[in-house]
Amino acid sequence: MELLGTDFAQNAARLDTLLGVGRCFDVIARDLYTGERRCRIYTVDGYGDDAVIERVIGFLLAQSSTRDAATMQAFIDRYITFGEVSAERSVETAVTGVFLGKTLLLAEGFDECALIDAKRYPVRGVEEPASGKALRGAHDGFIETLVVNTALLRRRIRDPHLVLEGHQVSQRSRADVALCYLDNRVDPTLLEEVRGKLSAIDLGSVAMGQESIAEAMMARQWWNPFPKVRYTERPDVATACLMEGNLIILVDNSPAAMILPTSFFDFVQEANDFYFPPLIGTYLRMLRYVVFVLTLFITPVWYLLVKTASTEGMLHFLAITEDYEVPLLVQLLLAEFIVDLLKLASLNTPSVFSSSFSMIGALVLGDFAVQAHWLVPEVLAYMAFVAIANFAQPSYELGYAFKLLRLVLLLLIGALDWAGLVLGCALIVALLVTTRPIAGRGYLYPLYPFDGKALRSLLLRVPISRENT
Repeated sequence: MELLGTDFAQNAARLDTLLGVGRCFDVIARDLYTGERRCRIYTVDGYGDDAVIERVIGFLLAQSSTRDAATMQAFIDRYITFGEVSAERSVETAVTGVFLGKTLLLAEGFDECALIDAKRYPVRGVEEPASGKALRGAHDGFIETLVVNTALLRRRIRDPHLVLEGHQVSQRSRADVALCYLDNRVDPTLLEEVRGKLSAIDLGSVAMGQESIAEAMMARQWWNPFPKVRYTERPDVATACLMEGNLIILVDNSPAAMILPTSFFDFVQEANDFYFPPLIGTYLRMLRYVVFVLTLFITPVWYLLVKTASTEGMLHFLAITEDYEVPLLVQLLLAEFIVDLLKLASLNTPSVFSSSFSMIGALVLGDFAVQAHWLVPEVLAYMAFVAIANFAQPSYELGYAFKLLRLVLLLLIGALDWAGLVLGCALIVALLVTTRPIAGRGYLYPLYPFDGKALRSLLLRVPISRENT
């Protein structure tokens, strides 16, 4: 590890090279004298807080002598007016600090520099996230700045037991990661497991924010579509999870908080359940369970009944009344792909064209598709229900997992009929049982291992306890 020496000129030349002074237009270097001591200040334009830096420089220039400071720490204690300052000897840490937004002060006669944490990141406003909206309750949300996100948690939990551990991952990005928990509620074994996984991350870059962190921590199961992490952009949801003893991981440059541990049943919860009375919240949750099951099975089971000619008698309303030339399985797969195509297209549609896009999408999936004999009306009806029902649950990852499993069920039923449905259900159960979460007791907890009280609180919206969880 390279360290600073007592030669001021050599230290300045080394820092100039590493920081790109003269090579990078946004790296600012300023020479000044405080008393008879030479100093050099480094900062990144757009990161440094101009008012704080001007105040620090003004105070230093006003000093007639600073020779009474024998060490950098003594110099900081006597002549740096800003609060968040630390002495640093490592060249690598000092350079990283500048790129993180800190101001570096190099002074003659010391083998250390001062890192002044006077930064001002470009941030957007704290507003309600686009996903996870609540009818009642707070309308603020996490943003891309880590310190703002941690402040949103501190605002809700004013308790000395709230611990916000700082970590850095990736040799290139040096991304700041905050591990948040209540030390009097969290499971120590769980905490050590997650802490160990964070410290073991070896990434060249954290370009994808929390997704890069999550994939580096989870087991390699690329064939398993079920999400291993639950995300939220709502501070109130993160706060409730902390109060229940969970861990929250916040990543700088990402507005989504990771909730650990995560089990399959956690995805049926939503903030709106707790902003209504228990009875209404339970109804909403039960409705979500039914929708979960229907989105996975409604089109495969309907296709199976039509294919095996079981739509007579009481099930006559399931029968297809019009002739069709395109095989029914192909129609269902085509409708699935068209819905995904429209979703992808909507992401890249400028807002000024959104109304036109909606009109075109309705025509493609409506009368034109039927008149062109691509789809029968029944396929459109069932796929429209599935597309709408996918938005009834807050996890996009779980929605796409259900979509992939629904496609597998359709293909198995198309090949094996009822045996295909049984085989598909067995495959889904096997995937659930073998899913390895990042941390915790298991992906099917509290069903396995069984915990009746925890399972009841997940299946029903129980009244808020005295512990406010």
